[in-house]
Formats: sequence, C-alpha cells, structure tokens
Amino acid sequence: MSTTTAPDGPLLLTQKRIWIIFSALIAGMLLSSLDQTIVSTAMPTIVGQLGGVEHQVWITTAYLLATTIVMPIYGKFGDILGRRNLFLFAIALFTVASIACAFATDFWAFVIFRAIQGLGGGGLMILSQAIIADIVPANERGKYMGPLGGIFGLSAIAGPLLGGYFVDHLTWNWAFYINIPVGIAAFAIAWFTLRLPSKKATKRIDIAGVVLLSLATTCLIFFTDFGGDAAEGWTSPLTWTFGAGLVLAVVAFVMVERRAEDPIIPLELFRNRTFVTSTGIGLTLGLGMFAALAFMPTFLQMASGTSAAVSGLLLVPMIVGLMGTSIYSGLAISRSGRYRKYPIIGVSLTLATLLWMSTLTASTPIWIICTMLFFFGAGLGLIMQVIVLVVQNSVAPTMVGVATSTNNYFREVGASLGVAVFGAIFTSRLSERLNGTFSAFGASPEAAGQATSTLDPAALNALPDQVRNAVVSDYAESLAPVFLYLVPFLVIALVLALLLREIPLSATSGMVARGEAIGGEEAVRLERERLTGVAASNSTAPHGQDAPDAPAPLADPADPPRRSNP
Repeated sequence: MSTTTAPDGPLLLTQKRIWIIFSALIAGMLLSSLDQTIVSTAMPTIVGQLGGVEHQVWITTAYLLATTIVMPIYGKFGDILGRRNLFLFAIALFTVASIACAFATDFWAFVIFRAIQGLGGGGLMILSQAIIADIVPANERGKYMGPLGGIFGLSAIAGPLLGGYFVDHLTWNWAFYINIPVGIAAFAIAWFTLRLPSKKATKRIDIAGVVLLSLATTCLIFFTDFGGDAAEGWTSPLTWTFGAGLVLAVVAFVMVERRAEDPIIPLELFRNRTFVTSTGIGLTLGLGMFAALAFMPTFLQMASGTSAAVSGLLLVPMIVGLMGTSIYSGLAISRSGRYRKYPIIGVSLTLATLLWMSTLTASTPIWIICTMLFFFGAGLGLIMQVIVLVVQNSVAPTMVGVATSTNNYFREVGASLGVAVFGAIFTSRLSERLNGTFSAFGASPEAAGQATSTLDPAALNALPDQVRNAVVSDYAESLAPVFLYLVPFLVIALVLALLLREIPLSATSGMVARGEAIGGEEAVRLERERLTGVAASNSTAPHGQDAPDAPAPLADPADPPRRSNP
C-alpha cells in the first residue's frame, strides 16, 4: 500500500515516547471536545440572535455532515500517507474555521463555517484513535481510555461552564474565540511531539470513491432534512430528488470500490463479522445517542427555565457517569482481555434511561433530570471506546485507519440521521406550538412567526409570566416524546451487542506489526544503547523481542480466509 520513510531507523516505542505522542493526541481531542460542549450550551442564544430558531437543526447537521464525509478520507489517507501531517492539518483547519464562526453575522454563513469546522474535527477524532492503535497493543489500549475519558470529562464540565459564562456575561462569540489559543497550543504540541514515520502512496488514490461517498452522504442527510422539514415534507420533489441521488451514488460507489486498486472503503471489511456487528452497534447507537444529546441543553434552558451556565452544570452528572464507566471498563479489559459484556450492559442501561427521559416535563425536578443524565452517560461509557477497540483488534494492522474511520463513519451517519430526522420532528412540533401560543395571546401571524424565529433564553425571560409558562410547556411537550421515538433503534443495538463475538486481544501495536517501529523490551534496550553509545551484539532483529508475538488478528477467526490488504 505504501512505503515508509524512516531516515533515522525504526521508531523506538518506549513507554516514555508513547506518552509523549499521546500528549499530542490529548491536545487535539481537547480542542474538538471543548468546542462541542461550549457550542451546545450557547446554541439557543446563537440561533436567537442570528434569527434561525426554526432552522437550528442545521447547525448540528452541518457539523456532523462534514465530519462524516471526511472520516473515511482521513482514515484511508492516514494509512497510505502517514498520520502526522494530516493531524496537523486538521488542527489548523478547525482553528481557522473557529475564527470565522466567531465573526459570523448571518445564520447561514455561520452554518457554513461550522461545516468547515467539521472538516477538521473529523480528522482529530479519527487520527487520534488510529494513532493510539499504531503505538499501543490492543491488550493494553484500555488503560489509555482513562486519560481520554478524563479529557472528555474536563471538556464536558469546563465547556458548559465557559459557554454559560460567555452567554450570560460576554457574548456567544467567545465560544469560538477560546478555540484560538487552544488550537495554537494543540498545533505546537503536535508539531514538536508527534514523531511518526512518513509514507508515500504506491497505488492510485481512489478519488472516484471519495467523490461518490461524499455525494451519497450529502444526499442522505439532505433527504432526511428536507423530508422532516415542514416546508418541504416527504412528498416534496426536492426531497425525493435527494433520495434518488442517494440510491444512484451508493450503487455507483459500490461498483467503483469493487474495481478500485486501493478503495477508500475496502468491501472486504464487510466480510468480517466482528467488524459488521460492531459497526452496526455504532450506527444504531449514534442515531439514538446524538439525537438525545444534541437538544438536551435546549431542553434544560428553555423547558426547565435554567440559565445557560446552570444548564451546563446539569450535564456534569452525565459526564461523571461516562468517565467512571469508561475508565473502569478500559482497566478491566486490559486486566482480563475480555470485552463482550460491556457493550451489552451499556446498551441496556442507555435504553432504559431513554425510556425514563421520555417522561420529562417542564415540572420534572432538577435532581431527577441529573439522575437520568448520570445513567445515560454511564451506559455510553461502557460502549463507545470499547467498540472502537473491538474493530481495531479485528482487522489487519495495515487496515487499522480505514477500519477505525469506517466504523466511526457509520456511527456519524446514524448521528446525522438522528439529529436530522428527530431534530426536524422536534423543531416542527415546536414551531407549530409556539406560533399557536403567541397567536393565542394576541400576536398577529407575522409577529408570532418573528417571535418564534428570534426566541432565545433572554427573550423568554422578558415575556410576561403567563406567556413564558406557556412557551416552557411548548418546549417540554415538543422534545420529551422524541426520546421515546429513539427506543426502537437502541433495541436493535442491544440485539447486535448480544451477537458480538469475543476474540483474543492482540499483544502487538500496529506500527510494530507493520515493521515501522520496535516495541517492548527491545525498544527500551536500543534506546539505552543510543543514549549511552554502548552497542549490544544482539540488536539485529527487525522487530526485536516483539517479533515472535507480532501477528495481530487479521480478521474474525470465524470468518472464511480472504485476500489480505497489500
């Protein structure tokens, strides 16, 4: 697939070097995760001030659509070109787009800049996961879930607090200004610490596959968005134009990938039962999880009448649950080498919590909402990172990047569908109820529409008590039933989790298995020789002491033999 350039010899993966590389990944993940939690908290104010309440679903959809499109691209290009420069590019693009978002004065311009942010955010997520698989064996990778969980936890706690503070005391623009110093710091850390082999492609890059996959993804999201939009609907010619485009793009993509010299998504992945089952879990989980999470801050601010800062604090229990189970499951998997039970427990817990969340009303006590969020997070913590580990462990080392990105791609497809379809249901119901409420209190149809499109927490608090109470009730009655609609998809995820097979975790990291690095005790010994200048006589083995244990599982052992990726 590619050749590796290593002018200074093989990379020595000592524990110190692993943690140095890992620090760069943490910096990039901090940038992306911090942005998401800040924006979620500030979204009601942003859409209110930019005049896009009835179109607010596009802010989340645009980011997820862009992220989804580029995931397979980053994954495949990382495998054939190396991941360092791509990681630096993703950080830079994300930071520049953040500056553009901060200065946006038009709603649709803001949506475009959020999409550009997604082009960088997709790389930060995929490349971080793939680089971890490159440097850490699967049977030890669970230990690194703890620090990553800590970063997500820090971001999820600090983000809403910062977002709430910016909205309440400064302006929403500061939700993006803050990305500038964080992005510069992340880029500097990655530049100086992320030392990975560079590669050159030896096969023709699958440009046609990239274009067709992007078209299919775009048509899919627009089909669901316009189908769920009150102005278009499922009978609209525009909606079905995108539907037809989706079918044609998918058929063309499959035909191209079957003949491509080096396909962007190798179809042989779908002959791996463990990969297919894990990816199915990610797809259905993404559909239910992101739809629930995308509008929870809105529910807390508008339906519960809390400020942006308080609504951010109310998300802390969810993060505590997610961090606790993520760290626990990672350490437990590293000790026992067994992982199958964690997705089963996690999906069951998430499913039960969604049923509970469907009973939310404007009068639900805050402590009950916090308890719901805790169990919701605890369920997710048992699933998300475990599924990625399972996928990476089930494929050949040369396919770690593309397998990771394909798994995440289908999860993000689910997320995009969930946010688009169920977000459209929510906003359609909400707009109809709000227009009815304002009309009932004497507003003309034009004034009611204007009030609906510019409604934010500050405008809500300025309304008379009777009107404000009616609006709060509208939010509660519009959003709470959406959680119930997500339950069937979590049921499917549970069935898939029960079908998930358990295979032994590899004891060799991706770079060592591919001959790009030396790990284990041999790496420590060679590093000591380089530092002291004292050479040993037994340092000729290309893979050191790790070589006898090098073979990682190329596929699910239950699968029939298939052509390995060159």
